[in-house]
Amino acid sequence: MSTTAGAVTDASGADEVANGLLLTFSHFVEELRAAGVPVSTTEVLDATEALRHLPVEDRAALKAGMAAALVKQEGHWRAFDTLFELFFSLRARLAGMEDTEGAGVEGGGGPDDARPLTQSELAQMALEALLNGDERLMAAVARAAVERYAGMEPGRPVGGSYYVFKTLRQLEAEALLSRLLAQAQETGGLEGLTQADEYRRRLAQLRAEVEGEVHRRLVEDRGAEAVARATRRPLPEDVDFMHLGKEELAALQRTIQPLARKLAVQMARKRRRGHQGRLDFRATVRRSLSTGGVLVDPRFKAPRRSKPELWVLADISGSVAAFARFTLQLVYALSSQFSRTRAWAFIDGVDEVTDLLRGADDMGAAVHSINTQADVIWTEGHSDYGHALSEFVGRWGRELTSRTTVLVLGDARNNYHPPQAWAVAGMAQRARNIWWLNPEPRAYWDTGDSVLAQYGVHCTGVDECRNLRQLRHFVEQLP
Repeated sequence: MSTTAGAVTDASGADEVANGLLLTFSHFVEELRAAGVPVSTTEVLDATEALRHLPVEDRAALKAGMAAALVKQEGHWRAFDTLFELFFSLRARLAGMEDTEGAGVEGGGGPDDARPLTQSELAQMALEALLNGDERLMAAVARAAVERYAGMEPGRPVGGSYYVFKTLRQLEAEALLSRLLAQAQETGGLEGLTQADEYRRRLAQLRAEVEGEVHRRLVEDRGAEAVARATRRPLPEDVDFMHLGKEELAALQRTIQPLARKLAVQMARKRRRGHQGRLDFRATVRRSLSTGGVLVDPRFKAPRRSKPELWVLADISGSVAAFARFTLQLVYALSSQFSRTRAWAFIDGVDEVTDLLRGADDMGAAVHSINTQADVIWTEGHSDYGHALSEFVGRWGRELTSRTTVLVLGDARNNYHPPQAWAVAGMAQRARNIWWLNPEPRAYWDTGDSVLAQYGVHCTGVDECRNLRQLRHFVEQLP
């Protein structure tokens, strides 16, 4: 009887753990979707099935299995990683705390040393952890440092980044790294360089341990959902071009080429499936003889699938430089889908930069070449759309044809100069289409010195393009 009762108890406990895991997984998926990661129902079912076969106690296996089912793009990995730590890994960390609390870090490691560690003692332990790559000591130091320096109090607003920054600053993490790098430099040669890279990796690991400890404490106080909302960051494709940081810039740079390849395939497929061609009246009449002259089966001529010509005019003034950079890079990565691609840069003057961009492997170097070699300054070097566009029409307008699509990149902030909208009107008469992409929020259009409406009436379309997601959507609509 006791054996049976024990088995029932074990089964009940296992069911409770499984139900708790599934509930956690459900909240985890909700936060992934809230963060912008596209997670379909099929992928949720795949991940749920994976949970049945993965060992819950093995964090690495659990994480890898769920990522395989839920993450489809490299740019979404960071959001997945952060949320996984909040909903799964930190609970495992809590369960494993008992294994490391015997190290006695908070008390200094000795039976007669119940006092808190001094700042110098804690810094010395952090140095030893970094020097030896001791992961167990690193985790213990992170707990002690957060306890001593973070100043976290129950019920206060969630401020994870601030607590992490405050802890690492008080721990003097950068100073510790400088000491280790100086030691590696004394070693010299390839061995010294290898040591320096390893020390940087270990500092990043210590930073991750501190961040994990801060998040664990916040989760205990406020719950995983509240912490997830507070720490939510936009995905790379949703980061505003106008506010790119160094990290977001690098993430977008890695995203451009895969996106370009995918869009190129989509554009080629769309062109192959294009319209049926013009009505073939003679063939239609002949076909109608079988129906007594009723035109029930129209016949069409085979379409002439010609690639359009793309001209890009990009404002490269400081306010929109990052937007122009990524748009130019994406457009030139798609150049195989156009019969010819040409580009001009402008501020208050305008100059063709096609040769500077053609075949550029490093867009950063290409943009630098444009900034230093292109003749885009007319007088004062402040945006003057009116003069730049009128000069463009005067020098190159006659080369526009009915096959040319013109893409203008800029915020149309004219610094109160004459807009000279006739230039855009003249381009519209000769070109196939004129599309204007503006990196500013739509609510800012035609405020202050913006004259977008005066240009927009002559354009095929004016679209908000603040991030890579919107840029991708626009390219997908190109004919």
